[in-house]
Amino acid sequence: MSLNRFEQRVRDYVEDNPEEKLYWQDKVAEAARRARDDHAAARDLAERLWGYCEERTAVVPVFLDGMRAEGLRPTSMRNLAEYWLRVWVAPRPKRSSGAGTYDGI
Repeated sequence: MSLNRFEQRVRDYVEDNPEEKLYWQDKVAEAARRARDDHAAARDLAERLWGYCEERTAVVPVFLDGMRAEGLRPTSMRNLAEYWLRVWVAPRPKRSSGAGTYDGI
């Protein structure tokens, strides 16, 4: 999976700050529980991550430096959201359709 510069910056910052990592692990788990599927959870997380990136730009030098170099325009955080869902949340059980099941006879 490839992350854009904003996603990579957030990922690196969260990995380097244990309190931030715990915060995001909780948010990812919460989004997975609330959403009907992983796609909905990723959309919700991507929005939250962009808001977080905007907020951190005001107080964290690495975000501020990035904003100065690249500008701060809405950027997709979907890959990071999907990555964290895969890494931090157990996979959802797959639904079986029941049709065409083999009964062993």
